[in-house]
Amino acid sequence: MSDNTTLSIAVLSGKGGVGKSNLALNTSFALNKKGARVLLMDCDLGLANLDVLLGITPTGHLQHLVDGSLRPEEVLVPITPTGFDLLPASSGVAESFENQHLVPSIVIEKLGALASSYDYVIMDIGAGISPTVQHFAAMAMMRVMVITPEPTSLTDSYALIKVLAARQGIRDHLVLVNQVESAKQEEQSFKRLAAACTHFLGITPVSLGGISHDNNLLEAVRRQKPMLQEFPKSKSAKDFEEVADKLSKLRTSMLPRIAQLSPLRMPGAIIRE
Repeated sequence: MSDNTTLSIAVLSGKGGVGKSNLALNTSFALNKKGARVLLMDCDLGLANLDVLLGITPTGHLQHLVDGSLRPEEVLVPITPTGFDLLPASSGVAESFENQHLVPSIVIEKLGALASSYDYVIMDIGAGISPTVQHFAAMAMMRVMVITPEPTSLTDSYALIKVLAARQGIRDHLVLVNQVESAKQEEQSFKRLAAACTHFLGITPVSLGGISHDNNLLEAVRRQKPMLQEFPKSKSAKDFEEVADKLSKLRTSMLPRIAQLSPLRMPGAIIRE
């Protein structure tokens, strides 16, 4: 048995535009505020934007890690002095990866033991059902599916859950509802997705809660700062802190199992309960 204590979490969405990257960023920031060491990985090979949300211009990114031109420690960007680091990607460079489906395996090889120095590895994965999305999803111990109340978000998320079950054997998902106007809307949105998954796939997702619609989030994007940093007393900031609390409790409860695993796993190597 290893002494691994790192929980890796893939943040997914069936469609773009649901606020997935902002959720990954602010959840990571909230976990770091609680004292956790967090590595946030931008795993979107086509439309990476975490560096833009943070207002930084990194000199290295995921492509340099994959092709071996830079070491992991040369690519990572410190976001806070308390152990919150970013592994950036770069928009529009997907075509430079001839075999995109191999990238997740190469990332595992290149990061090596470095990932185990963090309490959490949060992976912001591209939207949709591409093989690369599937393989990145399979790397993580836990998956968070981001949805909004819009019908297209629910149907596309259901499609991604179906594909991950059929092709990767993944049947466990936490669901986070973004841009909600009320607790009732959050509950209804989750129940619609969960009912379809249970009835047609035999899969029972678990709710991770919701993030309130908040104009402060749009302002934080304009300022290129984490929303929790700019508006720490806003309603959605409290929502992010509640999500971080839930993930912290989940990690604590999973530590015996986490200790038996590597922080990142080979794509497709699903460990079932």
